Amino acid sequence: MSHGRPMGGPMGRGGPQAPVQKARNFGPSAKRLLGTLRTDLPRLILVVVFGVISVALTVTGPKVLGEGTNIIFSGFISMQVPAGATKQEVIDGLIASGNQEQADMLSAMAFTPGAGIDFEALSRIVLAVLAIYVFGSIFGWLQARILNGIVQRAMHRLRMQVEEKIHRLPLAYFDRVQRGELLSRVTNDVDNIGQTMQQTLSQVVVSLLTVIGVLTMMFIISPLLAVIALVTIPLTLVITMLVARRSQKLFAQQWKATGVVNARVEETFSGHSIVKTFGRQREAEELFRAENEDLYRASFGAQFVSGIIMPSMMFIGNLVYVAIAVVGGLQVAGGLMSIGDVQAFIQYSRQFTQPLSQLGSMANLLQSGVASAERVFELLDETEQEPDDDPAPTAPDDAGHLAFEDVSFRYSPDKPLIDGLSLAATPGSTVAIVGPTGAGKTTLVNLVMRFYDVDAGAITLDGVDTRRMTRDDVRSRTGMVLQDTWLFAGTIRENIAYGRPSATEEEIVAAATAAYVDRFVHALPDGYDTMLDDDAANLSVGERQLVTIARAFLADPRILILDEATSSVDTRTELLIQRAMSRLREDRTAFVIAHRLSTIRDADLILVMEDGSIVEQGDHAALLATRGAYWRLYNAQFEAPLDDEDLSPVSAAPGMSPDAPR
Repeated sequence: MSHGRPMGGPMGRGGPQAPVQKARNFGPSAKRLLGTLRTDLPRLILVVVFGVISVALTVTGPKVLGEGTNIIFSGFISMQVPAGATKQEVIDGLIASGNQEQADMLSAMAFTPGAGIDFEALSRIVLAVLAIYVFGSIFGWLQARILNGIVQRAMHRLRMQVEEKIHRLPLAYFDRVQRGELLSRVTNDVDNIGQTMQQTLSQVVVSLLTVIGVLTMMFIISPLLAVIALVTIPLTLVITMLVARRSQKLFAQQWKATGVVNARVEETFSGHSIVKTFGRQREAEELFRAENEDLYRASFGAQFVSGIIMPSMMFIGNLVYVAIAVVGGLQVAGGLMSIGDVQAFIQYSRQFTQPLSQLGSMANLLQSGVASAERVFELLDETEQEPDDDPAPTAPDDAGHLAFEDVSFRYSPDKPLIDGLSLAATPGSTVAIVGPTGAGKTTLVNLVMRFYDVDAGAITLDGVDTRRMTRDDVRSRTGMVLQDTWLFAGTIRENIAYGRPSATEEEIVAAATAAYVDRFVHALPDGYDTMLDDDAANLSVGERQLVTIARAFLADPRILILDEATSSVDTRTELLIQRAMSRLREDRTAFVIAHRLSTIRDADLILVMEDGSIVEQGDHAALLATRGAYWRLYNAQFEAPLDDEDLSPVSAAPGMSPDAPR
């Protein structure tokens, strides 16, 4: 069904949109993304509490382990001096012999000459360190487990919001957005958001707490060395900001290019046979190659630029490590620090630079995730269709009198399509609508189904304006069979029952029999239980059309719309379907849109449309007798060959462009 959208590419469904240059609102988008976790606030608090406990235990470990190093080193030194002397006597002796540096170093140590290593105290230290790290790991695991549940629930809610949003969007949105682009937002972008939150939230919490805890311990051990370590922070911030500014733009391009590539693949593969038929493989390959190249460049650039952060942080960390080792050694030699404290501080310096490096490396994940979040939020912020009136009036259950009252409509404000259209259809009658391409025939279907609302005038059902009725109420009374069949992956029985899920087996078989599906279904291996794939390729085009007609039979609508419904079946099947439709149309209002005039000869009323207006109306015989627009269409189709004037889109539909909606 055409709705007036622009066509693009060999299988055009709307040309690719230009990649965005950067994430437009990183801060607000990131804040909104975190807002999706608000409903799990108690669990988030628990995550922070467990994180504090885990980090507190982890950062205590090096300090306690340093005490063990002091015990070993003091024991080793005590074995080098004679037993019986006091610590002060040993120090005084070193000073007297001119070894002032050794004396200063020993003065900062606690040892008993000749005592050796205190293995009992050392074992207590080792057990304490083991317990600290075990419990730290347990609380870290609990934190990660709880956070994983929080993120997955948030993504579940986000997917539900996207699903619900899609059902609230007007048809005009789907007319202008490529299916592959929409699928990319719903799948790739949401998955990327989940992965980003999963990988970054836990690390951000742990890294920030670790930085705070480690920095506190470093100042407790040595304020001088702590100040040296603090040089890392401004350097880290500068590098991260410089890299993030560049990678932010590249990640936005990457995910936009991903959507374009997905749209191209979906478009080309869904029309694979057409591409082959018209020999457009090379063009399709070139288009894909160009768009894939854009995706490669954006992805490579984003990953390369963001990948600079971690090596830069490691380089800065190594410089700080060297500075701490040199200054710490001098502090030990001067008796200002113990060797255990230096060892603990070096461990802390590593623990300090590691979370900073992790925070820097997470910048690329955050940029990628926020870029995807912006694309999903754009979808969630799209203008929705106007809500139904509440309370909304309804027509009688057996309503079938449908009337167009001076209806005007246009897809684009500057391109009039239907102007001042009036017609009436009563139950039990068949109204056929014919006319050249672009005359507005399928637009009538869109208006009847409230896929679009009229700009002026009204469409009434038994006197009730359909714009005041709910959309579900209008559509539940209407059955529609289109030229383009739609079947989903499932059994033939399930596809027929889609028209009325509560139908019994007998009703499903009756509908299939009425639509002549029962004729061929028994020849299939599993009968009604035959599984159809996404494209229903195991059925012929005509058989697929018959299944959709059976679905309409089962729905038992008051208003029936057939848009070229028999165009894909053979002549014999077409005659059978026409007989079945005659039974189906009893006491129902039927609209038949047709190019093949042979299918609507028995219609009660034939409307001939040109340029959005009804130029003729009457039955088949009366319209032929007038030798007007209908006679010209009939003559061109059955008797006279087409000349150049007949083939002109202007002569076919005055004032309409070749790509105007039907």
